[in-house]
Amino acid sequence: MSDGQAPLVVLLSGPNLDLLGERQPEVYGRAQLADHVAAAQEEATRCGLELEHHQTNHEGELVELVHEARRRAAAVIVNAGALTHYSWSLHDALAAFDGIVVELHLSNPSAREPFRHTSVVAGVAHGAIAGFGGLGYPLAVQAVARLLAERSAPG
Repeated sequence: MSDGQAPLVVLLSGPNLDLLGERQPEVYGRAQLADHVAAAQEEATRCGLELEHHQTNHEGELVELVHEARRRAAAVIVNAGALTHYSWSLHDALAAFDGIVVELHLSNPSAREPFRHTSVVAGVAHGAIAGFGGLGYPLAVQAVARLLAERSAPG
């Protein structure tokens, strides 16, 4: 990152997010995942960041993607879907990541079923953006940009 390259932000989407626009539109809206990724990409470009997106329905693959990000990314934005509530392996992978971690949700888990009130990701994230629908994607990128700027500020 010190070689003049834009800092890399890895955006990770967990299980069932590939069904956005079809699955429970009353909860998640009608926009598809590609729409949310495009909004994040546009904001990343505006903020001088490079964005890379991956979606998987497999917990182990999500963990591997975090491991890969350790070697090359300044930040991870993760919408882990239901894995947010029970994936200690994802928690541990994110805990080993030295960069910025932002937890992201389209809906507000705290306003939903009780099992969604617990996030095992929260303890290793710098913060969470939840309940703002698609607006959350560019907000998460803005949060990363601000946190990275704070880290690189002198003094």
